[in-house]
Amino acid sequence: MIKDKVVVITGASSGMGAAAARHLAAKGANVVLGARRSDRIDALAAEITEAGGKAVAVTTDVTRREDLRTLVDTAVETYGRIDVLINNAGVMPLSPLDRLKIDEWDQMIDVNLKGVLYGIAAALPYMKAQKSGHIINLSSVAGHKLFGGSAVYSATKSGVRALSGGLREEVAADNIRVTIISPGAVKTELHDHISEKDIQQANREFAAKIAVPAETFDRLVASPSVNPRTSASTRSSSDRRPRNSDI
Repeated sequence: MIKDKVVVITGASSGMGAAAARHLAAKGANVVLGARRSDRIDALAAEITEAGGKAVAVTTDVTRREDLRTLVDTAVETYGRIDVLINNAGVMPLSPLDRLKIDEWDQMIDVNLKGVLYGIAAALPYMKAQKSGHIINLSSVAGHKLFGGSAVYSATKSGVRALSGGLREEVAADNIRVTIISPGAVKTELHDHISEKDIQQANREFAAKIAVPAETFDRLVASPSVNPRTSASTRSSSDRRPRNSDI
C-alpha cells in the first residue's frame, strides 16, 4: 500500500511529476518534491499540505549530483527513510541531427541520462542499507521506436532502459525493485523545449490528436509503487504509439 511510503520525485514542478505527487500524497504517501522551479514546487507542497497530505519541496537541478544528494538526504532526514525514487525529470528538444543543436544534445544527455544516474547514486546507498526500495525510471516510447528528429532523445531514453535493466540485475538480492515506465504522447510542457519551430509545430499537432492527460501517469506510478509483480514491466500511456513490455 502507498500510505506512509516516502516517495522522492524529480521533475515535480509540472506535468507528470506534479500529477504523481498529488495522486500519491492523496493516497497517504510522504512526497519529497524536486525541481529547478522553486516557486512551483513550494506552491505544490503547500497545496498538498493544505489538503491534509505531507510534502517537502527541495530546489533540485538534476544535472548537479550534489542537488540529488541533498534531495534524497532531505527525504531521509525528514521521514526516516526513502521507499521510492521516481526519476521523472526530462527534456525533449527534438531536432534532426544535421541541424547540429549540440548544446541541446548535451542537455538531453545531462538531464535524461546523467540525471537518472545521479538520482540512483543518491538513493541506492540508503536502499541497500534498508534492504528495500523501489526505483522508477522514466523512459519513453521514443526509447523503443525512433521518430523524426528524435535520434538523441531516443538514445537517452533507450539508455535509461538499458541502465534500468542492468540495475535490476545488480540490486535484486538487496530487495530493491526497478521499474521503467515508457509514456507515449502526454500533455505536458515537453514541447516547449523544442527550439526548432517546424519540429515543435509538427509535434504539437501530433500530440493534439492523441496525447493523454498528465494525470494518466499517476495511476501508472501508483501501481508499480505498491505491486511487486510490476517491478520488471514497462508501461506506456500512449493511445496509438506502440505499447512495449520487453523489460
